[in-house]
Amino acid sequence: MAGLRLGPLLRYVDWDTGGSATIWVEADRPCTAEVRCADGAGGSVLTFQIEGHHYALVPVTGLTPGATTAYEVLLDGHRVWPLPGSAFPPSVITTPAVAAPGRPAPALRVTFGSCRQAAPPADRRGPHGPDALDTLAARLAADPEAVRPDVVLLLGDQVYADHLSRETRRWLAARRDLREPPGAQVADFEEYTRLYYESWLDPEIRWLLSTVPSLQIFDDHDVVDDWNTSAAWLAEMRATPWWRERVLSGLMSYWVYQHLGNLSPAELAADAVYERVCTAPDGTDALRAFAAAADADPSSVRWSYRRDFGRSRLLMVDTRAARVLAEEGRAMLDPAEQQWLRENALAGHGGYDHLLIGSSLPWLMPPLIHDAEVWNAALCRGDRGPRWERIGEDLRRRSDLEHWAAFPASFAALSDLIEEVGTGPRAPATVCVLSGDVHHAYVAEPRIPSTARVFQLTCSPVHNSVHTVVKWGFRLGWSRVGRWLGRGFSRHGRTGRPPLSWRRTGGPWFGNQLMTLALTGRTARLQLEQAHPAGRRHKGARLVTVLDRDLTAADSAT
Repeated sequence: MAGLRLGPLLRYVDWDTGGSATIWVEADRPCTAEVRCADGAGGSVLTFQIEGHHYALVPVTGLTPGATTAYEVLLDGHRVWPLPGSAFPPSVITTPAVAAPGRPAPALRVTFGSCRQAAPPADRRGPHGPDALDTLAARLAADPEAVRPDVVLLLGDQVYADHLSRETRRWLAARRDLREPPGAQVADFEEYTRLYYESWLDPEIRWLLSTVPSLQIFDDHDVVDDWNTSAAWLAEMRATPWWRERVLSGLMSYWVYQHLGNLSPAELAADAVYERVCTAPDGTDALRAFAAAADADPSSVRWSYRRDFGRSRLLMVDTRAARVLAEEGRAMLDPAEQQWLRENALAGHGGYDHLLIGSSLPWLMPPLIHDAEVWNAALCRGDRGPRWERIGEDLRRRSDLEHWAAFPASFAALSDLIEEVGTGPRAPATVCVLSGDVHHAYVAEPRIPSTARVFQLTCSPVHNSVHTVVKWGFRLGWSRVGRWLGRGFSRHGRTGRPPLSWRRTGGPWFGNQLMTLALTGRTARLQLEQAHPAGRRHKGARLVTVLDRDLTAADSAT
């Protein structure tokens, strides 16, 4: 009898017709995976096999628009979800009401964050405090009538391949000699599966992801810290005996566990790799060949994707694998990726009220850090000579100088695109860049002559921590002293001033946290919640609201 190893995860929900969805599962053997909904909707599909593991992305059709229906999962006709004796509410699929003439577009609630190390077992305290996503799940499970997000955006570092829990290190030590490279880091596909089990089998997280749709994109720790930070870094990694298996396994596991669920049924039907994997008795070779091609030529693959939610558009952008690393042509996005972003931002311009750009790395950083990254890019290009070039490469790696500012031409191109989209009578009400990575939260606004309100919304971590000295560094980065120091970097690097200026209008906030954007018509409201221990008299944790702000009000800056 087939059993459920992981999942279900509710991934895609159709906002065009409201009639379909996809649900991801992992089974312990080949089988037929089926979803049955209380309203009669459903679907089934055969599992596909990768490295001895069995997966399915079940298409669910016949859903009723504007309704909520409970569902169950069956493997070879045997019900495996909900789990027997589960204390959680039923997992459900909620579909939006279909927009019609004279009827307002449905409202959208987007909850987002990044950088989530797996929560420790229930009987052990972890080093990072309460998990914000876990705490959100517990709150929603305790109150089935509470307002839920329409989608959760996980903006990178869903798993940490290079920073493992004590339990996973013990598991690895029983499998291989940790004195051999890569040591206490994951080495292959099987070890990646362990990371996802540890993270997604958490009871609250498992239930949350079964009932709230999620969209995901990778960042560096999904593969390794500083992934693709520079051409020199990549050359050194490729010279190590363990890197090739690591990067191929990282891309393969990302494709299976995260990327597939980002796609609509139509996109899946047109995906040649998905077809080859699903029709082969064992899809491992086909997926491995795809990962090898993606590693050899990143421009041959597109991990970025677009989702339209009524009159709100999300462009989730790959800021890791799509980089051009040659110093003379260094870019965050290769030319085809940059063109994709531009075309999808401008397509139907005037037909959406809000544009969300999901980027794991922030566009607008603290000014001191921005100037330091532009200066560092100039050094690494050799603008100040070979000695400074070597110093620059060392600083780049030690200090993680690899955000949009470290790719000055890409920063300028994104800034120009945002201004173009946000200007004129057809401009949306807001353009928001949603980011994580930097282990604190803040709101920043550029000074550009746009019609739309433009924001950098950064929220990180979901479950991690930051050293006190780094906290002070970020605070300094936003200060007047920091701006003065940044000008010193600019003078030394002869880089000039940035193509635009910006100001911080919220934060910085430190802690495990989530942001939620509520988009209704042409209004946008932002909420930031932090996970705090419940106190001695109560178990668990609670979410505390530290920001609740109308982004579209004229006086919304704080």
